[in-house]
Amino acid sequence: MMTNFFSTFDPPTNIFYISMNWTTTFFGLLLIPPMFWLTSSPINIMWKKKNFSPHNEFKTLLGPKSFIGATFFFISTFIMMLFNNFMGLFPHIFSSTSHLTLTFTIAVPMWLSLMLFGGINHTNHMFAHLVPQGTPPPLMSFMVLIETISNIIRPGTLSVRLSANMIAGHLLLTLLGNTGATMSTNLISMLIIGQMMLLILESAVAMIQAYVFSILSTLYSSEVY
Repeated sequence: MMTNFFSTFDPPTNIFYISMNWTTTFFGLLLIPPMFWLTSSPINIMWKKKNFSPHNEFKTLLGPKSFIGATFFFISTFIMMLFNNFMGLFPHIFSSTSHLTLTFTIAVPMWLSLMLFGGINHTNHMFAHLVPQGTPPPLMSFMVLIETISNIIRPGTLSVRLSANMIAGHLLLTLLGNTGATMSTNLISMLIIGQMMLLILESAVAMIQAYVFSILSTLYSSEVY
């Protein structure tokens, strides 16, 4: 019996009393055969074309002063978030990106490393971001306070945005699905159509939220150079 609505996102998946929920996060590695990296297959070509567009966009956002290969980190983040978002759409599969345990663990070290790198190597540039260009002198102290608070809460907004958007759609699908047993035959067909439309919407949300997480991370990192 469920104790609350959100208990559906923590299913008791275990083998010999060992929790297997978080294994779905690393399951994507098993789907990539070793020969994928060695031969030019159609899947390899399609995958490279798929990653070419975000690579160019991330490179533009990072600017010419970024390190060579800096976009690979954000592309990897995008792919990981995209895979885990889609894994949560399948029935009876643990949705890892709907939990702050995963999103906060990714957002905080990334934000902290960027702040330490920028504070040590580009101190003046980091402090210059606290006062937007064109700010009147009487408002500078308030702008420094506001920008400092907004900078501190960045990892929280990154993690909460992703988990909240993923859990909202999954919760709606779960609530509608649980009402099917008490509905009449005529209404079940409408429920199935509604569930299919919501599933299509959730597929789009999965792609959008993975893109938003990676693009915001790129924008935050562009401020430390």
